[in-house]
Amino acid sequence: MLSRKPVFPNVIEVNHQLGEMIGCNVYIVFDKDEWILIDIGYEETVDEILEMVRQLDFPLSNCKTIVATHADVDHIQGLAKAKQILRTTVTAHPKAVEPLRVGDKLWTFADIPAQGLHLDMPPVEVEQVVNDGDKIKVGDLELEVWSTPGHTDSQLAFRLGDLLFSGDNLYRDGGVGAIDAHHGSDLRAFVKSLERIREADVKWLLPSHGPIFRKDTAMLEATIERIKSYLHMPDFGTCAIDWPLMDDFEQELADGRMPE
Repeated sequence: MLSRKPVFPNVIEVNHQLGEMIGCNVYIVFDKDEWILIDIGYEETVDEILEMVRQLDFPLSNCKTIVATHADVDHIQGLAKAKQILRTTVTAHPKAVEPLRVGDKLWTFADIPAQGLHLDMPPVEVEQVVNDGDKIKVGDLELEVWSTPGHTDSQLAFRLGDLLFSGDNLYRDGGVGAIDAHHGSDLRAFVKSLERIREADVKWLLPSHGPIFRKDTAMLEATIERIKSYLHMPDFGTCAIDWPLMDDFEQELADGRMPE
């Protein structure tokens, strides 16, 4: 058997527990006889994760559900396999249901031809949908569901006391999840989600990638201002709402002005 190495009471992060990186952050939240997984990662790492779970003395039959923070392949490719082994359910935001049900490779970022990325995306049914304000119970614990769209339209976060499982909303360096209209990114929604995190009285953010970190209001404010600036720039194409300088740029060309 393995000794458990919780990062906080009732919370284990798989990479931290294993002492090696095998993918995105996967969290085990447990209390009494029940436990859940928040994300699962790639299909190829499912066996290693579940063997570790066995060695930590979590009965596989007591997995209440596997929760998808959102429908990106690096977080959920292993859902179908893990669900079958654990004989449990999948929980996700309503907007993740159809991409997961059909194994939509475009929506889940499993197929990006320009980067030579072609991954399988096994379809999986979602039995439980959760919306903002819902609760996910694990033993005597309750995780409060936050809908935090922006990175994707199905992005969820989960509050547990002073902790916020923050998904791909924010990383320790102030970076955020990829912004791409093809999988439901929305800059204005992203700003609102980050503002919600900034205003919350949580102390720790547990992201889907990288180290856990203390909530830093100044860093959040800088990130919010950066995302706001993208609203008025061409950097993110169809995610921007306008490009104020474009009229001036076009007028310079129409006027025949020479480079200065």
